[in-house]
Amino acid sequence: MVNDTIGHVDLVAVTMAIAVVIGVGVGMLTYSSSVASGAATTVAAALLTIPSLALLGVLIGFVGLGVTNVLIALVLYSLLPIVRNTIVGLSGVDAAMIESARGMGMTGRALLWRVRLPLAWPLILTGVRVSTQMIIGIAAIGAYVGGPGLGNQIFSGLARFGAVNSLNQVLIGTIFIIILALLFDLLFVAIGRVTTPKGIRV
Repeated sequence: MVNDTIGHVDLVAVTMAIAVVIGVGVGMLTYSSSVASGAATTVAAALLTIPSLALLGVLIGFVGLGVTNVLIALVLYSLLPIVRNTIVGLSGVDAAMIESARGMGMTGRALLWRVRLPLAWPLILTGVRVSTQMIIGIAAIGAYVGGPGLGNQIFSGLARFGAVNSLNQVLIGTIFIIILALLFDLLFVAIGRVTTPKGIRV
């Protein structure tokens, strides 16, 4: 049980680290173009509509069973909230603030990193929180293809359903997933307090 919990946490943490790099990167590259940002959002949304078991099954043909299979699937599923919130956050910065920064001599790159990104950060972080909550649940299905995590407890209990303690095993795995979701959310609240500029905190 302990190993499954640690495996679940590790899988979610690695997934979100990769997803944040890709998702925020895509948002930063496309936010200034309505065509590019629309295409990025559409692709990310399309990926999220693929049934998880189907995607995991398809990936077996490319990477086999195990962690890599599950990690790829989870990263693809986590992109939409991050990409969408990054685009909305960066493009929604007050035009007056942009003009003021330009009047101070900031270039396009400086505007992005020193003005747009800090102001968009709370919205981006919200996207990361939403993605994390989704991924914590979906990660359990990864046990179907040999992935790590608490899904192994759930699938093991379901496979033995009717036997002694089988239902308890399913319930314990499910409850621990809920607890992890709450702990991750509290972590992101703390990160938001630390990383969000004081002037724009809610």
